[in-house]
Amino acid sequence: MQAAAAYPPPSAPPASMFGSVPGYEGIAGGGAGGYLPPPMPAEPVAPPQPDPGQTDWSIPSLSEDVARDAFKSFAASNCCYSKSPATDGVITSMEPLNTYRYRLETFTESRSTEWAHKPHEGETADFYTQTAPRPWEIQATPPTLFSNHTEEIRVPFTSSIKECHNCHASGQMPCQECNGVGYKDCWVCHGAGSRDGEDCSRCNSTGRDSCTHCSGQGTKKCETCDGRRQLLTFIQLKVEWKNHVDDAVSQQGGAGLQAEKLSSVTGKELFKNNQYLVYPLLGFPVPEVSQASERLVGEHQARFAQSARILQQRQTVELIPITKVTYKWKGDSHVYFVLGNEHQVSADDYPATCCCVIL
Repeated sequence: MQAAAAYPPPSAPPASMFGSVPGYEGIAGGGAGGYLPPPMPAEPVAPPQPDPGQTDWSIPSLSEDVARDAFKSFAASNCCYSKSPATDGVITSMEPLNTYRYRLETFTESRSTEWAHKPHEGETADFYTQTAPRPWEIQATPPTLFSNHTEEIRVPFTSSIKECHNCHASGQMPCQECNGVGYKDCWVCHGAGSRDGEDCSRCNSTGRDSCTHCSGQGTKKCETCDGRRQLLTFIQLKVEWKNHVDDAVSQQGGAGLQAEKLSSVTGKELFKNNQYLVYPLLGFPVPEVSQASERLVGEHQARFAQSARILQQRQTVELIPITKVTYKWKGDSHVYFVLGNEHQVSADDYPATCCCVIL
């Protein structure tokens, strides 16, 4: 068997692989250019939208039967909870609590560039045949508003054909499993050729097993160029559309629930508007909602306007039905909350729990 050819260890692509492209100087030498500041918006800012005029919103009352059924379902869904408090407890009071959730969504587009390469599959090199378009001049179709999506685009007129730096244009690399020799020690005799004083029948006394990873060749196809010996190098534009969402919850009546407990429930939508840039809901009947709106609109503008292009914003106000239920069980008073249209239950002080061990 011939010894495998010696190859130097794989290296990073040399800087000479990458040309200089006007408008992309930040990624010279094969590096990444990072996020690119967007152009100034061409769309004029829309006038303020009217705030909701209704001043008296109340949560519809929850019946005792619905509250009790929700509590029973909650207890039944937890293997460590006894059902007794939910089935035997006596409801003594029910208090609806006005809870408003303000949500601001900012839908942005950001762009970044980097040098990339792929196996050359016959593509034509177009480097410098025309002037490459600047990153924000390249057309990219955004997805549905307020949804996340990423698209990678090969920048026109930046493609060159280069020899593969990993295999030095041979198309082959030493097999890592056998270190390029094509065989490994026999697993039965551990390379000795015999075992217990007898010839090893597994390897015919050679002490060697042909490497199954490279079929005994000692080399494998280079993964960088897929054995094609050449690479197509080009500038790759990465376009990311993201919907950035922030909530603020205003709880009336001292519910004291953590915001994450309300993240999976819905309520009644009181107000919604979307436009290129929204205005804070100044003068909203609930001062905490107005304050949250002003704060989040300012924060989103500061966070996203410089590094990304804001395509659209949307703000909503929801009235989330929350009912505080007080009940007695074994002479003591306890509390649970029924949340949202889904009637989810929050009961941090459930009075009858046990330790469950899952094997």
